[in-house]
Amino acid sequence: MAVEWLTMCGIQVPDEAGLSTYFDSIGHHRCTIVLFATGDVMCQQAVERKGLDKQDLSRTGRMALYGGAVFGPGATLWYKFLQKRIVLKSENATIAARVLVDQSVFASTNLFLFLSSMAYMEGTDPKEKLNSTYFNALQKNWMVWPAVQAINFKLVPLEHRVLVVNIVSLGWNCYLSYINSKKN
Repeated sequence: MAVEWLTMCGIQVPDEAGLSTYFDSIGHHRCTIVLFATGDVMCQQAVERKGLDKQDLSRTGRMALYGGAVFGPGATLWYKFLQKRIVLKSENATIAARVLVDQSVFASTNLFLFLSSMAYMEGTDPKEKLNSTYFNALQKNWMVWPAVQAINFKLVPLEHRVLVVNIVSLGWNCYLSYINSKKN
């Protein structure tokens, strides 16, 4: 659908580019967009207590954009990869291996992408943002997400795993929005 829309706008997208699947997957991640934006609104209103008249809508928009364009499609592909490629003889060993790979590869990469892309969209220095927040945020990530992912991989069908992560992410996205908005 997205590729057809781009074509109607005069933008030619070669089918073999794989963009059709990517852009169509964004449409399936409206929930991710809403929940990333909601996490930011929660941060600005409940944590920072800005008041609705001082809500930074561009900040909320950046969070929504990241959620819909990067996290939602990326997480969907990642969970399919884990499901297909990490299969051991024991179910519990499979879950432990998936959590280990998820937390060492996806979590660290996603946090890096989040902080650097936010800095870039805000017009600030990504290197400075990463130096000031990355390792502390990654440690906090490891306090929350291994248990969530163990439960997710054990009990939740593949097609619902991003949704479970999105729901838990309301609080996590509030935290990410907060650390991202703090001045260094």
